[in-house]
Amino acid sequence: MAKGLEQGKEGKSYNRFQSVLFIVFIPLLFAITIGLVVMTVAGINVFEKAQSISSDIPLLSKVIPSDTKENVDQLEDRLISLQASIEDKEAKILQLQSEIDRKETDNEQLQATIEQQKNELEELRQIGEENKRAFKEVVSTFESMSAKSAAPVLMNMEDEDAIKILSSIKPDTLGDILEKMPPADAAMYTELLSTDEE
Repeated sequence: MAKGLEQGKEGKSYNRFQSVLFIVFIPLLFAITIGLVVMTVAGINVFEKAQSISSDIPLLSKVIPSDTKENVDQLEDRLISLQASIEDKEAKILQLQSEIDRKETDNEQLQATIEQQKNELEELRQIGEENKRAFKEVVSTFESMSAKSAAPVLMNMEDEDAIKILSSIKPDTLGDILEKMPPADAAMYTELLSTDEE
């Protein structure tokens, strides 16, 4: 039974709160809402009015910030500063983009140069292979010639070319060719061959 009385007291206190809520707060909020709607329809900006009134009252001016000329000037200065910062960053972006474009152009030129040099190297390699084949044919021609015919031809050639051919000829054929040369020329070619081998 005691529990029932306690629950009844709690229920009444809760009912008192509800009655205060229903009688005072809800009608007050309703009146404020209707007043805001009426003033807005009438063309009155309630919030600007509240700021202007609060700037006149000493305690409220500290609580509610007002847009004074100083605040507006500070905001304009900050806006100008931010715009200048944005323009600086856009200029840097453009500069970096142009640098990237320039480096891409340089890279493309280098790639073209590399490709051209590869082609030239391939041509030189083919020419070198053709020269080796031609040189082997010349050497085989001298090896197939008689020593008596080959000796005068080699003596009439430049010493460097003659030594190159003589160094590639088989030793038996080389001996026969040197034998058919005059002793002074044979000695000179022998000395050049020994120097070339070292």
